[in-house]
Amino acid sequence: MQIGPYTLPGRVLLAPMAGITDRPFRQICRSYGAALAYSEMVTSIPALQDDRKTLLRCDHRGETGVRAIQIVGADPERMAEAARLNVTRGAQLIDINMGCPAKKVCNVAAGSALLRDEKLVARILDAVVAAVDVPVTLKIRTGWDPAKRNAVAIARIAQESGIAALTVHGRSRACGFSGPVEYHTIGDVKAAIRLPVIANGDIDSPERAKSILDQTGADAVMIGRAALGRPWLLSQIHRFLETGNPGTPPTDDERRRVVTAHLGALHQFYGQPAGVRIARKHVGWYSRHWEHCDTDLLQRIYQAADGRRQIDLTLQLLAPSPQDKAA
Repeated sequence: MQIGPYTLPGRVLLAPMAGITDRPFRQICRSYGAALAYSEMVTSIPALQDDRKTLLRCDHRGETGVRAIQIVGADPERMAEAARLNVTRGAQLIDINMGCPAKKVCNVAAGSALLRDEKLVARILDAVVAAVDVPVTLKIRTGWDPAKRNAVAIARIAQESGIAALTVHGRSRACGFSGPVEYHTIGDVKAAIRLPVIANGDIDSPERAKSILDQTGADAVMIGRAALGRPWLLSQIHRFLETGNPGTPPTDDERRRVVTAHLGALHQFYGQPAGVRIARKHVGWYSRHWEHCDTDLLQRIYQAADGRRQIDLTLQLLAPSPQDKAA
């Protein structure tokens, strides 16, 4: 898939996820075949541009592939300035968030709340595209609610504004992350515009990814929550789309290496105790996909205050079971 001057090496992208797609997680997902890995969204509020949390979200040091960052806001001038600033900080692609359903975002008329004002959407897109010389992409939902489904209209505005690619999460803002995904709406969007379209929403297996691409005509898929605790899913989907075979799942030894490397990277990136605290949720997600999980030991990991202790306990959690050793 082509986005501006960039030819992506595959059709599986990692979704921007607040509090999740930091540099350590993006690098792991890239190693498992993510053709593009978006940062978590960063604010366009000027007073927060040099905030430590914002700077960490903008940190691309050592990243391979196209460095893509997502910005959020509701003011065209601020969004344009945020785009320019992030390009100076190393972003090679800017994504505009018009898909986040969170109340704290929608309450300030940003994220998916913008879908209610198509004229403002056009002003924001025009301003950001004009502000930078890198590709600008857009992520939306199907509309504010099922009765106000306007994804096709927004897609046409995006194309007219010079947006380079469009991601559609196949639910309205009102639906959040529950209920059926409107893949037919993604197909309607793809049929209405010439832009590359990326399908997003409940894509959790290689077979499902292939089915959705076939159903919608989309150019790529974007994986979000399904990658939590199993970043190797991205490579399985990529292989299935290319060859029809997802390949063999990672061995337990490989998964242990990934988990411990991820925890160590989080400790280094955030420092302690923040890195230890942030790593806890990832341990929880990894544990869901581990066949033998000692819940008491898992609680001890959550309570660990030291990075070395957290990793040691995690290795105990992921140690081969007696049945595995006997086999």
